Amino acid sequence: MKTNQPKLNTTPRSSLFSCGFFRQCTQTVLSPTTYTPPPLPQEPPPPPPPPPVQPLPPSQPESSSSSSNASQSFTQWRFSLSNSPISHHHSCSQPQPETISEPDPKTDAGAPPLGINASLEEVFHVAELQFSSGSHLGRVGAVHLLERSVVPNPRSMDGCPCPMAVVGGVVTCLREGVARKPASKVLLALCLVEGNRRVAVKAQAVTAVVEALTDAESVVVERSLAALELLCTTAEGAGEVRAHALAVPMMVQVMGRMEGRGKEHAISVLAVIYSGLDDESAVAPPEEVARAVTLALRGDCSARGRRKGEQLLKILQENGRLEMTEEER
Repeated sequence: MKTNQPKLNTTPRSSLFSCGFFRQCTQTVLSPTTYTPPPLPQEPPPPPPPPPVQPLPPSQPESSSSSSNASQSFTQWRFSLSNSPISHHHSCSQPQPETISEPDPKTDAGAPPLGINASLEEVFHVAELQFSSGSHLGRVGAVHLLERSVVPNPRSMDGCPCPMAVVGGVVTCLREGVARKPASKVLLALCLVEGNRRVAVKAQAVTAVVEALTDAESVVVERSLAALELLCTTAEGAGEVRAHALAVPMMVQVMGRMEGRGKEHAISVLAVIYSGLDDESAVAPPEEVARAVTLALRGDCSARGRRKGEQLLKILQENGRLEMTEEER
């Protein structure tokens, strides 16, 4: 006898299979009650700031070509390329042209270099080489070298007389108008030392000074006349100036157009000339000289110039060459 048992509400096999096998899936993703939305995308954090660029120290070697180029560009911006040690490395793509300095005629002109503490013998030797070169730059360089060496302290030549070749080069520059300003300085400095005066007379310095008075500027005339007055302290120099035909006319002309020391030196040279003349000497008439001296004394004249002028007028009277009253003086 069959008993009707109630049918169990069984789940289909497919559902059991799906739920048993994918229990986790149905409980997490497919289940509407347990659904969890995916997380929202987050923005990435900002990158950290780059570290500051530090320049390479001068002594640090370069590690690669790229770092070399970067360091070189920074160095060019910060410093001049000529002062940077990186600019001398071989990492540059193109070779840098070599800078060549122009020669200075005052210091170069083919002369051997001199040290800071060079002696006067070395200075005179270099100047002699420059004068003997015969070039214009060589003579200009020699004059400037002597100007820097002997003009500030002429007494340094007391134990070291100047060679004839050097004195002759200075005299030639004065006569020919080559660097006349420094040449007149050097000649005066040489004549301040008694041992150089006879050497200068032998080098025709008297003739060079008298001829330079015709077209030289005032400062050159004043220094040259001072050197000529010193040369006249020697018997050879006084004889040279008395024998020169243009000496008296040039001194008279200088007295009329110059003031101060130039006039004083011209009067002194005239006193030397007329104090040693004999009766047969052919010079300017004493009346003209006396008139020029009188006019010079009435103008702007130093105390020493006035003494020299009065001495000259007295010399002219004592030698019987001039008769002047007190009103004419």
